Amino acid sequence: MTTEPRIDWDTWGEQATEWLSEFIRVDTINPPGNETRAVRWLGAILEREGIPYETYGKHPDRLNLVARLDGDGSRGKPLILLNHTDVVPFEREHWTVEPMAGEIRDGFIWGRGATDMKGMGIMELITFLLHKRHNLPLKRDLVFMAVADEEAGSEYGAEYMASEHPELIDSEYVINEGGSGTVEVLGVERPTFNIGVSEKGPFWLTLRTTGAPGHGSVPTADNAAVRLVRALQRIADWDRPLMAAPEVMEYFQQLHDAGVVSQPPTESMLADLAEQHPRLKSLQTNSISLTTLNAGVKMNVIPAEATATLDCRLVPNYDPEEFMREMREVIDDDGVEITREFESSTPPSRLDTELYSIMTSTVKSHVEDALVVPSVSTGFTDSRVFRRNDIVSYGFIPVLLGPQEIGRAHGNDECLSIENLRMGIEILHDTVRGICG
Repeated sequence: MTTEPRIDWDTWGEQATEWLSEFIRVDTINPPGNETRAVRWLGAILEREGIPYETYGKHPDRLNLVARLDGDGSRGKPLILLNHTDVVPFEREHWTVEPMAGEIRDGFIWGRGATDMKGMGIMELITFLLHKRHNLPLKRDLVFMAVADEEAGSEYGAEYMASEHPELIDSEYVINEGGSGTVEVLGVERPTFNIGVSEKGPFWLTLRTTGAPGHGSVPTADNAAVRLVRALQRIADWDRPLMAAPEVMEYFQQLHDAGVVSQPPTESMLADLAEQHPRLKSLQTNSISLTTLNAGVKMNVIPAEATATLDCRLVPNYDPEEFMREMREVIDDDGVEITREFESSTPPSRLDTELYSIMTSTVKSHVEDALVVPSVSTGFTDSRVFRRNDIVSYGFIPVLLGPQEIGRAHGNDECLSIENLRMGIEILHDTVRGICG
């Protein structure tokens, strides 16, 4: 029996902190992305470690990186450690720290991407490097894959890799974002790790209306802006039913079994929770958020055109065609043009796999009284691309977000604690050893 080497986690924790701070300072705000900057930064580390890598992409500024450590294949196809290198924009005036400085202060690493998802990228990088440094035996290939453009639909990233290089995504398992832990759940203090097994499907729409422009002093019956506002009000008033996917029911059943919620999941119980928690309502409904609204060129000019964008997220397995039919019926105006900008929906990943079992047991071996539950993400991730290709993909960022960190992704003062980063590299490494060793 091979003995695993002793790893100095204190030293690696310091290295992870330093690298995450540096990585945050690599500007990959999307748009425009410029993810090649991240590829160069990651590539320099891999080169110092003597690990070859390849880059792929449809644009020189938007490259993806793939590095592989060969296994003997005795346990099956590869495990891919997947992360995206782009981050969303920010509004500097609402931050109390510099968003791109990677400041280390008060036990946290601060900056855009700390939790979404450069922090996880560093965790994955470190376990990848540890396997190379210690020549750890692998019974399947271990792949480190850093991709572009996740925040804008993955055209230059995972979608590109799947369409142009399908052989590179061919794997048995993927570990990605889409599930992390919290120190409490529904007001109950209990370390709870979520394993993302499914996610709502993005269904982004643009609504457009046109009308006769004219002088603002003479109101018209076909004002494009008025027509659009009328349609948006009907959408806002649209009472859509609650629909809990089987994975959502399983999540609440396990919370009930663990004593976190007192009642087993029923329609009425989930409806009550939906009224109290916007996120839990979103999990159970086809959600619609009005995100942009544009019309007009001047105060005294009636606009010729008005547009709005809707960020719709469909519950797993909901038919997009049915949703479109329902929306057109609600709007009830043929003068409102609806354009489907982006959509993606995929089946969930199974819970009865070896990797799911290993993630669960590894977490419980590290964190006393930890609860590990399957979860559904309200946001979409690159996991959908792999699930669409029948590859089991899990959201698994092994951290316990506290009040300072939770809800900061895409928000202000995004941060990740040094303690979480240190815990994450240990749990992730042990998980990878469990499924690859």
